[in-house]
Amino acid sequence: MLLSNKWNDFEIIDCSNGEKLERWGKVLLLRPDPQIIWDNGELIKKYDKINAYYHRSNKGGGYWENILKTPTSWVVSYNDLKFNIKQMGFKHTGLFPEQSVNWDFMMEKIKGSNREIKVLNLFAYTGGATVACLKAGASVVHVDSSRGMVDWAKENIKLNNLENSNIRYIVDDVVKFVKREIRRGNKYDAIVMDPPSYGRGANNEVWDIEKDLFNLVSLCTELLSNKPLFFLINSYTTGLSKEVFTNILKMTVNKKYKGKVYSEEIGIPIKNSDLVLPCGISSRFESNE
Repeated sequence: MLLSNKWNDFEIIDCSNGEKLERWGKVLLLRPDPQIIWDNGELIKKYDKINAYYHRSNKGGGYWENILKTPTSWVVSYNDLKFNIKQMGFKHTGLFPEQSVNWDFMMEKIKGSNREIKVLNLFAYTGGATVACLKAGASVVHVDSSRGMVDWAKENIKLNNLENSNIRYIVDDVVKFVKREIRRGNKYDAIVMDPPSYGRGANNEVWDIEKDLFNLVSLCTELLSNKPLFFLINSYTTGLSKEVFTNILKMTVNKKYKGKVYSEEIGIPIKNSDLVLPCGISSRFESNE
């Protein structure tokens, strides 16, 4: 398992009965998590000074209850990377802290390449991977179907003083954009994607990871340069084994390019215990460079 264990501004304090208590900077948030099926007491009663509590609705979605004064947005840092955090619908905060293990991986690969690296970030969300790759010296094309998420990514880029870096923001359906890039003959040295289980594109295009992922990765293989540095797939889709993603990369990217393919669960340690909260899968093709 890959552990996201190098944070100062984030930690999981405790987990119990489908909920996790987290510290984001100085703000304590209590949020639901379906992986937590053990009982360690009722967290809302065990701890005081909780800023906000996300209540899930039986009908889907939910709402934030601000118990103590909570800022509308605040900044957390991971090493020299900075991110804006906000309370969003569906329990989110605009950042997945477990992805720090992937930021470290990408930055190390880019810095060690000794050449200019062009990165394509698909389903790019609020730009965690984009910030990391830009900070390491790469150029990035950032693609997401949500204009709101792209605007948030721009905030994060500005927060890191990277607005003058070599970056393009694209609001579009990912599959349509990739097909256009193939026709244009554009190439990338690295591709990272964080595909949802299910979603809709900019013009209401339907995305289903089980039906569409293999085709998308196959298309993306055509966008890789002669010396691809890495290809990274993140997934939070329950029910899909990590070996599924290993197989997809072996049948596509690794079939054309030499390198190693491996997949691992990502986890975050739970404070003052030997427990780890699993947080999805990272599947990687890594060149021998």
